[in-house]
Amino acid sequence: MIKAKNIYKSFGDVKVLQGVNLHIKKGEIVAIVGPSGAGKTTLLQILGTLDRPEKNNDYELALNNISLHGISDKEISKFRNQHIGFIFQFHQLLPEFTALENVCIPAFIAKKEKKETEEKAKEILTFLGLEDRFHHKPNQLSGGEQQRVAVARALINNPSVILADEPSGNLDSASAKNLHELFFELRDKFGQTFVLITHNEELADMADRKLTMKDGNII
Repeated sequence: MIKAKNIYKSFGDVKVLQGVNLHIKKGEIVAIVGPSGAGKTTLLQILGTLDRPEKNNDYELALNNISLHGISDKEISKFRNQHIGFIFQFHQLLPEFTALENVCIPAFIAKKEKKETEEKAKEILTFLGLEDRFHHKPNQLSGGEQQRVAVARALINNPSVILADEPSGNLDSASAKNLHELFFELRDKFGQTFVLITHNEELADMADRKLTMKDGNII
């Protein structure tokens, strides 16, 4: 599913990633933990094609058996839209749009048909317990509801992998617990692979595997 080999990244003189090697299987839920500054978010951004690793003769990055080494920015944007879903600590919903409209945006970017997209968005939102919130804007939703809308948005294009950066970091304990359990329900229903960065030990311990980063590498 995800293969990363010899992933390096520096910002100026600061070495953030120092030869990370990673292999994640399809359908796995993998939690990445470690202290602040260990390189977790930078690694997730590279896995999600939001950033590129440093060029070296021996690095490899592939998702779904598709090599991402050397492809153009235009191709990588299209690949990201089709294959990767993102969930962030702060939901990043557009305030002027309803829950339904926010969920549909990635599919519209992919030029999918409007009626079919809206039907799928309603199906996902209903599965997430938001059938009464289709036409509510983000400021009319609770924090937990906003994050579930963000989860629905990540799922709309049926991506191969969901990358989540501190997905429950802005939620109260009850909402966080519900979100954690939801990831496993989604894996069982839709078959997605999840890579989660978290400081929440409960979530990390629930995962199929827990990887620890320190000083720019997985230990």
